[in-house]
Amino acid sequence: MRISFYGVRGSVPSPGPATAHFGGNTSCVLLELADGTVLIFDAGTGLRPLGQHLSEIAKPLHLLLTHSHWDHIQGLPFFAPIYQPDREIHICRSLPEGDAAFAGVLEQMNGHNHPLEHGTLPAAVGYMDDPLSFFATFGFGFSRKLLNHPGGGYAYRIDEGDAVFAYVTDNELDPPQVPATTFGEWVDFCGGADVLVHDAQYVEADMPMKHGWGHSLVSQVRELAHEAGVGCLVIYHHDPDRTDLEVAKILDESREWFERRGSRTQVVCAWEGLVIDVRRGAGQRTRLDISGLRPSGLVLPEGTF
Repeated sequence: MRISFYGVRGSVPSPGPATAHFGGNTSCVLLELADGTVLIFDAGTGLRPLGQHLSEIAKPLHLLLTHSHWDHIQGLPFFAPIYQPDREIHICRSLPEGDAAFAGVLEQMNGHNHPLEHGTLPAAVGYMDDPLSFFATFGFGFSRKLLNHPGGGYAYRIDEGDAVFAYVTDNELDPPQVPATTFGEWVDFCGGADVLVHDAQYVEADMPMKHGWGHSLVSQVRELAHEAGVGCLVIYHHDPDRTDLEVAKILDESREWFERRGSRTQVVCAWEGLVIDVRRGAGQRTRLDISGLRPSGLVLPEGTF
């Protein structure tokens, strides 16, 4: 199981010198399984560079969207594989409210918002109306959970043998209204995950103004990872106004937090180019190999990565 990060920001792309180290593209993560299955989580602007990579790989692609807010779908018109004749692309769009909630995914390519119309695409693009049935014949476990986010959406969990990956973004762990999924249910859903990617867009200084906006505090996500016994917490969906130095400070504080509790949970703040390999090590214990190119040219605190 290999996890690669192509977009790590939330809400809106944030290019510029203050965000270049961690990256300014919006949500997009690639998951490659041992059997060759390719799963893509979200289609933010990070989907464009991912498409350049995948255009050389002749495999069916499976795009799992958490929801249809613009920062999670706006990369799709610039995804190179949709312009490859007969390229097989399956999009998961189902929500409790029905398919109308995903009306903008392909329909953003309507000749007005984008110069091309989705009906002219040469790729074989189709929707999974029932993803649970769709993935039932694959060689991995697939499950999902309702997000606490305006408009709804889904988090995903993939179990490949003993390797477990959970992707939970745009999720408010303590919303002001009755939650679609409680904190205890999230602990169960994320329990024992080798890698948990979780939205942690806010810090205490952002409250109370942004309470109810559908994103979690860093402190809440740390508690979830600790209680769920997560192997590696990836802090994700960085606020577009959060500078590299501020993200680095969050990472430093989070490492200290887990150390004070004697936790074995690793923690990283996602950056574009981050790669995590989940392997079975000696004695059948899970080993995480964290690598990937890191932008240079900025002075960050010692041990940032």
